[in-house]
Parts: sequence; structure tokens; C-alpha cells
Amino acid sequence: MENLAGHILILTGPPGSGKSTTAELLVAESGIPAVHLHSDDFWHYIKSGLIQPFLPEAHAQNETVIDVLAGAAERYAKGGFFVVVDGIIGPWFLDPFRALSVPLHYVVLRPALEEAIERCRLRGGNTLTDPGPISALHQQFSSLGTLENHVLDTADSSRTGTLAAVQAALADENFYLASSFVRIS
Repeated sequence: MENLAGHILILTGPPGSGKSTTAELLVAESGIPAVHLHSDDFWHYIKSGLIQPFLPEAHAQNETVIDVLAGAAERYAKGGFFVVVDGIIGPWFLDPFRALSVPLHYVVLRPALEEAIERCRLRGGNTLTDPGPISALHQQFSSLGTLENHVLDTADSSRTGTLAAVQAALADENFYLASSFVRIS
């Protein structure tokens, strides 16, 4: 893998797409100083007054969380780290990241809906398992317009297959967000 020190990868997709698993593997195999920022943690830091992020009334809260997440990612990147941000960061949350002054990659993992629901059901714990919100979020990632070229179809992909696809995407300039493209030499 190319030297991605100072770069940010937003690894996104609906719940159950393999974002966190792939992010952990990617950071472990990067061979450079790397940080994995799990976006869910940034919502869990809210200890009083949390509004479930998938609810319409959470919009202002979600914008604040994304601003904080983007700022943390940029600080790590400017410190020479390769930063992998994993979470549900759709096009509606990209403006704070587009404003950053570091190279930014955007990769969307897209599994089949049934596969995503089953993965969420199996992981259990205090995570989203309700098929309703999972289906709604999957639908939001089903047609991304101008960002459709940032999608990796991961239906029936293994962990290693998804990891390899993401590693290849990191070397592909088509996965940069346009405002952040910096050619790696």
C-alpha cells in the first residue's frame, strides 16, 4: 500500500456493511502510523441529551458531532498519521470534511440489504439491530448520484476481499473527493 501518512479515508456505508472490521484490518496492515476513528464513539461521548442519530430531530446534534469528528481526523492527519474514519457518513455529512486541508478519500461499502440486516442481528449488544432503520439507511446509500463511483459492491465479499478492494480504492484517484485530490507520487 502506498504511503498514506497525512491522508484521511472516510470508510462508510449502511449498518452491517463491514466498515469497522475493514477499518481495523486496514489500520493494522498499513505499516505506517495510523489512527482508526470509529464515528459511533463520537455520539457515545454525549452523556446527557443524546438524540438517536437516525431520528430527524437529531440533525443539529449530528452536524456538531461530524464537525468534531472531521476536526479530530484533520489534526491526526496533519500530525502525519493515516486516518481511517469509519461510520455512516453519507453525502449529507461531507461538507465539514471537504473543508479540510488534507487529502481525503471516500469509499462506500455496499452489501446486499439482507446481508446487512443479518450482520447487524448477529453482532447484537448495544448496536442497531432493528431492520427498519437499517433498511432506511441502506436505501440512503443505494443511489449516490455523482458519488456513485465511490461505491464498492461488497455483496457476498469476504473480509479479506473487502479489505483488498478498499486497498485498491486507496490507490485509485477516482476515490478522492474532488476538492481534496492530491496525487501521490
